[in-house]
Amino acid sequence: MHAQQRPQVLITNDDGIDSGFLQALAQSLATQFEVFVAAPLEEQSWIGRAVSRHRTVKVHDHTASYPFASKAWAISGTPTDCVNIALGNLLKRQPDIVVSGINIGYNTTEALILSSGTIAGAIEGAQWGLPAIAFSMCLPNDAFLQISASKGHAIGPFAASLQHACQHAVCIAAQTWQAPPPSGQVRNINFPIETKAESKIVATVPAKVFMGSFYQACGENEYQFAFTPGKELEVSSHTDRAALERGDISDSLLDLSRIGR
Repeated sequence: MHAQQRPQVLITNDDGIDSGFLQALAQSLATQFEVFVAAPLEEQSWIGRAVSRHRTVKVHDHTASYPFASKAWAISGTPTDCVNIALGNLLKRQPDIVVSGINIGYNTTEALILSSGTIAGAIEGAQWGLPAIAFSMCLPNDAFLQISASKGHAIGPFAASLQHACQHAVCIAAQTWQAPPPSGQVRNINFPIETKAESKIVATVPAKVFMGSFYQACGENEYQFAFTPGKELEVSSHTDRAALERGDISDSLLDLSRIGR
C-alpha cells in the first residue's frame, strides 16, 4: 500500500529566487507539503500583475539551491509570469495551493496591494481556481533597507520573528488547503515586526490611505521613486495597518470575484 501523498504547494514571490524570506517559508512548508518553487530570477517588487508580453522569458533549474523542494525554477519574468508558466508548462499536475512570499516588507492598504508583485503571484493562482495566499512581513523602517539589500539574509534580531512567521504560515496554508475560500478570493497575510508563537490572527480590511505621488524630482525633467507611508483617510481598528501596530497578524480576504459588481 502506498503512503498517502502530501499536498503540493507552488511558491513564488517578488523579491527573487534568492530571497532568504522565500527560502525560510519554503523550508517550513516542506514539513507538511511537497514544495515546488517558481520565483523571479531578479527582484520584481512593485510590478503588480505585469505580464512579459514583448520579451522571451527564460526558465532556469534552481533545484540545487532548494534541497527540501521537489523542484525549483528561477524565471526571468514577473511573479505573474512565474505562476502562469509553472501552472501551464512546468508542473506535471496542478498543485493543491499557491503561496506567495514571504515578502520583505508589508503589503497593506489598497494602494500597495494593487502594486505588489507578491500579491499578484497569489492572484494568478486564484485565477486558475486554486486556493491562494500572499504572505508579507512588516519590518522597522531603520532596518528595512539593510534587510532588503541582503535579500533577507542579514536579519539579525528579527530571525526569531521570521521563524515564528513561517510556523504560522504553515498552519495558515494547511488550513486554507483543507478549507479553501470561495473561488476568486485571496488571503493577504501580513506579519507584525515582532511575530510570536502566540501572536493572534485577526480578520482585517485593507486600510484606506492616500499615498500621493510616489516620485520626487531628482534633476531637470527627471523623477525618482520615493516611498512615503501616506495619510490614512479613515481610522479604524479593523484595518490591516491597525492590526500590525497592535502586534497582531493581519488576515485580509481579497475578493476578486466582486470586481465590476
